[in-house]
Amino acid sequence: MTHDHDLVLRPTSAQTEAALNPPPGRNGGDLVVETLAGLGATTVFGLPGQHALGMFDALRRSDLRYVGLRVENNAGFAADAYGRITGEAAPLLLSTGPGALTSLAALQEAAAASAPVLAIGSQIPTAGLGGGRHGYLHELPDQASSFRGVVKSVHTVRAQSQIPSAIAAAWKSALTAPHGPVWVEIPQDVLLAPASLPVVTGVDATPDELVPRPELTAVAADLLSRAARPAIIAGGGVVRADASGKLRLLAERLSAPVVTTFGGKGAFPWEHPLSLQSWLEDRHTTDFLEDADVLLVVGSGLGELSSNYHTFKPRGRVVQIEADLGKLESNHPALGIHADARLALQALLETVEEREDPAAPERVRDLLARVRARLASQDLGLEQQVLASVRRALPADAPSFWDMTILAYWAWSAFDAKSPNTMHSAQGAGGLGYGFPAALGAAAADPTRPVLAVSGDGGALYSIAELATARQYDLNVTWLIVDDGGYGILREYMTDAFGQATATELTRPDYVALAESFGVPGVRTSPETLEADLAEALASPGPSVVVLPAVLRMFAPTHLG
Repeated sequence: MTHDHDLVLRPTSAQTEAALNPPPGRNGGDLVVETLAGLGATTVFGLPGQHALGMFDALRRSDLRYVGLRVENNAGFAADAYGRITGEAAPLLLSTGPGALTSLAALQEAAAASAPVLAIGSQIPTAGLGGGRHGYLHELPDQASSFRGVVKSVHTVRAQSQIPSAIAAAWKSALTAPHGPVWVEIPQDVLLAPASLPVVTGVDATPDELVPRPELTAVAADLLSRAARPAIIAGGGVVRADASGKLRLLAERLSAPVVTTFGGKGAFPWEHPLSLQSWLEDRHTTDFLEDADVLLVVGSGLGELSSNYHTFKPRGRVVQIEADLGKLESNHPALGIHADARLALQALLETVEEREDPAAPERVRDLLARVRARLASQDLGLEQQVLASVRRALPADAPSFWDMTILAYWAWSAFDAKSPNTMHSAQGAGGLGYGFPAALGAAAADPTRPVLAVSGDGGALYSIAELATARQYDLNVTWLIVDDGGYGILREYMTDAFGQATATELTRPDYVALAESFGVPGVRTSPETLEADLAEALASPGPSVVVLPAVLRMFAPTHLG
């Protein structure tokens, strides 16, 4: 009798010959890039450093495309965006110590946004490992410990034979729902030593499927089918699972209004009769959701930004579908279903009963009218004009990447993303400097579409060096910089809280002249000419910068009293 576990794929004679006589001139770095190629990677991001030179030397012997940025944190943001756009694990090659640690803020954003990033860093030589004080350049007592609280998993290599399996395990971890960043570290001497191992050819790292428990989806389907006022909150998990089509089918079958979180922008059509859009920072929306007798939350942990700063207190039954186990019922009691959003929505579609509610679209229209009336009472015409100009100038299928800036905070609530997986921001971890380097990563992923980056002048200063990257690789990114003279939102927060602002005003460069010094065309625009200038820049191949001098204000918060 032959059992499955007795079956072994036997190598051909050519494969045997290649294994017995690997090509000369390879090192441990070749095992890294061969494994990445075997897993399906095509593009890697990073920054070279002394201990990592074995990996970078190996790149010239591979078919992998390398996109090098000027700061490790920016390289991490670029890899994050590449992972969001493609759904692949984006390799990020880094050096030891300062190079590795400089990527931490980007990896925190990737973790918060469930973006698959495969960070591979070097280490000091093997003889220096173990926490002693040997005095190696870049030495840390325990480098991996700096990453354990940030990434999904940590994988440490001590010998060349461990490289393929460690990278494959990390790849699988990054792409198993919920997606996220992972960390692999390899000592310098392991990367530099000559490699006598065969060329890495077959690597299997198929991610696990996170399927819902059927008894839970049966209960959820019954609750939703019998609900009088069901509603749905759709988060980023819907976008990452490519489940927006299934979400729409379920909402229409249940006549359930849908609001998308800021991370879930585009998960539901903006102008759909059941669309509550994304006005989560509005008390009218909060009240509407609290009134639902059954609330389906898909792909969201209902964190601070998705709960109107934790003022949301649901009165009905909550059903929560979430791939991140730690987020299940972390903020509200619920029927918690630990599952990938796509698989769970499919299970509900197969079991839920159709319910008709002709009044649901009217309730949605009434809510949106009240939101618009609240905004209309606040003299915010400039802000709405600027955001509308950006939307008209940006092609419907073009991705946009938003830094932590006032225009982005408006966009979270008021911007129609047009389609899933096209609007991304740093609202996961909330760090500055995300927009432009992330847009570069997206442009590297898909050079056929223009990409928009949006920053304030404060956030822009984090990323100026990457104008060189944009020019070097001729990446098709238009960078809109809204220049208000400082950290605008912090100025507003401090003035409201303390009567005046401190440490918020900035001396800035002439951004147009600076861009042009990098060989990147720049233009200074105004609110009246923004649409035309932005559309022209987006239609022109290669990088460009559009600077808008303007002081924007946020709409009044509704969670403070």
